Amino acid sequence: QSPGSALAAVAGEPQEMSFFEELKRRNVIRVGMLYLVGSWLLLQATDVLSSILPVPAWTGSLVFLLLAIGFVPVLVFAWVFELTPDGIKREQDVPREASVTAVTAHRLNMTIAILLVLAIASVGFNRFLPRAEREATAPVTEAPDAKSKDARVAIAVLPFMDLSAEEDQRYFTDGISEELLNVLVRVDGLRVASRTSSFGYRGSTQNVPTIAKELGVGYVLEGSVRKDGYRIRITAQLIEAETDEHLWSANFDRELKDIFTIQDEIANSIVDSLVDKLGVEKVAKMVTVVPTTENLDAYQLYLQARDLFQRRDRLDTSIALYQQAIALDPAFARAWEGLAAVEAIYLDWNDEDGIDHLGKAVEAANRAIELDSTLSMPYAAKGLIAFNFEEKGGYIQAWKDFDQAIKNDPKNATVRLWLGIMLRNAGYFDAAIDDLKECLELDPAYLNCRQHLATLYLAKGDEDRAVAEFETTLEENFHSIDEVFVPVYVRRGQRMIALLIASGRAEFNSHAPVNEWIKAIENPEADHSAQIAHVEQWYETTGNTYGFPAFFLLAFKQYDKLTDSRISNTFEMIWTQDATEYRQTEYFQQLIRESGILALWQEQGFPAQCQAVGNDGFRCN
Repeated sequence: QSPGSALAAVAGEPQEMSFFEELKRRNVIRVGMLYLVGSWLLLQATDVLSSILPVPAWTGSLVFLLLAIGFVPVLVFAWVFELTPDGIKREQDVPREASVTAVTAHRLNMTIAILLVLAIASVGFNRFLPRAEREATAPVTEAPDAKSKDARVAIAVLPFMDLSAEEDQRYFTDGISEELLNVLVRVDGLRVASRTSSFGYRGSTQNVPTIAKELGVGYVLEGSVRKDGYRIRITAQLIEAETDEHLWSANFDRELKDIFTIQDEIANSIVDSLVDKLGVEKVAKMVTVVPTTENLDAYQLYLQARDLFQRRDRLDTSIALYQQAIALDPAFARAWEGLAAVEAIYLDWNDEDGIDHLGKAVEAANRAIELDSTLSMPYAAKGLIAFNFEEKGGYIQAWKDFDQAIKNDPKNATVRLWLGIMLRNAGYFDAAIDDLKECLELDPAYLNCRQHLATLYLAKGDEDRAVAEFETTLEENFHSIDEVFVPVYVRRGQRMIALLIASGRAEFNSHAPVNEWIKAIENPEADHSAQIAHVEQWYETTGNTYGFPAFFLLAFKQYDKLTDSRISNTFEMIWTQDATEYRQTEYFQQLIRESGILALWQEQGFPAQCQAVGNDGFRCN
């Protein structure tokens, strides 16, 4: 001490303090700590409340900004003012001997400690507390136990919840979920449950372990999306099914332009959380999300169009939305791909409208391939059109297109379905069964694959197995080619079931002549002229296109009319037990030649039930 300082101390005057010591004395540091801990808790409360209340996506960002702005003024206030028993006073107006900063410091310490305990409890609650048991049910799919070795590195991406104020962004939230699913599929060693299977749990109140077990996965990604204009908030969390614990969770408050970056971050965070399970070394980045378009309006239109296509709802609107997306970004390859797919299946779901949908599908598919030859669906769409609508070489080209589609995306279950149908049409039963089983391996909830598989067991003579598979699809109220089984139930003496299935396929149209069809099945050798007249009159009167004329023509033995492959359900019919007589006719021979199936046989070999006769002939059992 200097002599002056010593004299001051002896005289009882306060000693001069350093700036840091003065901050401590005035409790500025404690107030800062209290502000930070309190702000963190307030942000957590905002996060929770904004997920259940209809507030804008930027609410959390606004609260954070206000708290950040308020930090410095709070510190200045703590420096300038002091809390005394008589209220708040300027610090310079409080005599040093009357200061109660020590008492205030103790109270601040206690408050900080309590808030820290609450903060730690909040983290622990979010991290370790199992989520509540729920009661409702969801579709059950055949899958291995989630504890199996395969399930330990398998994940399901559930459809994210739409928390937007108007709840009108389902197409966008589904799009985000599906984009994440598609990214994770590319990770080696990680099995991802299909979209069809995972999205079957939309709105389910089952708990995560139950859902995971039914899907055969060890991990579940779920979350929510709140979209407000060009601002989005995405919440995502990765849950381990066995323990129902959160392995990772995060919130993203961003501009819509960052959507691909967010997908990238989420996917890599998931992979990083599963590094040990995947048996790979931890690296900075395992997945890279490449923007498919720089035009955000085009991307949103694309998601809307894809949502309608996948639900087979308002396909004309889906086409229009794809076209709008392409108009905004002509180089948007995935929009061209989507347009090709919806144009290719349009006439399967809608009446003829004078538009060349098939030509437009091929044009869109070719453009998509020009822009990105690694896409799968453009080749698949071309293959579907080739074997359904082209003659002679159509089946040969379709097989090549499907092979390329599978090469580009081995996990595309729809390609397996379409290839399986083509192989079934051509009589390659065993190969078709293999492809449809692969379809179900990729996507156990793909009921169309299961129903077509049932028709193949029927073609091979395994009726009991065929019926079992078919009835599994009925339990899920799925209807695609039910009419194939109408003759089966008639033969089994279950006439009412046959009648109900036939009526259902006729969409319960008033006076649809389904009973005439069943009578013809029951009495194949009877004179059906009266029934035929009734059916033809009904067609003429109603103008109805009815779903399965090929089966009518077969039951009434009008074989001469069964030479056009474009007649509905022709190829679902030709390999059934009921078509045994028809397969011995010249009309069957004509159908096989003109459809291009004979050309395929001559190139790839004849199916087991058919044999070549001479240079250009054949016969089938």
